[in-house]
Amino acid sequence: MANNTSSKKRITIAERNRLRNRTYKSAMRTLMKRCFSACSAYGQEPAPEARAAVEASMSAAFSKIDKAVKVGVLHRNTGANQKSRLSAAVRKVLEPATGA
Repeated sequence: MANNTSSKKRITIAERNRLRNRTYKSAMRTLMKRCFSACSAYGQEPAPEARAAVEASMSAAFSKIDKAVKVGVLHRNTGANQKSRLSAAVRKVLEPATGA
């Protein structure tokens, strides 16, 4: 256990930041999973409503990733990598396959 007041304060601050980071990461992962599941649902049954769900879920996930990067929960390269994964999955489903 910490002895002086500054180290006690650092422990409480670290715990507060850990919980905040965990909520950002958890929400980001949830939105990404939602986007991937919307992509698979659209791939199985293409419909205008499903397409709108894919686009809305991608937008929400992008927003959460950007906020996590801005706050400092994620490194900017990690955020860019996650956004790239999402956009590749969405592009694969939404754009028609060109067989050439």
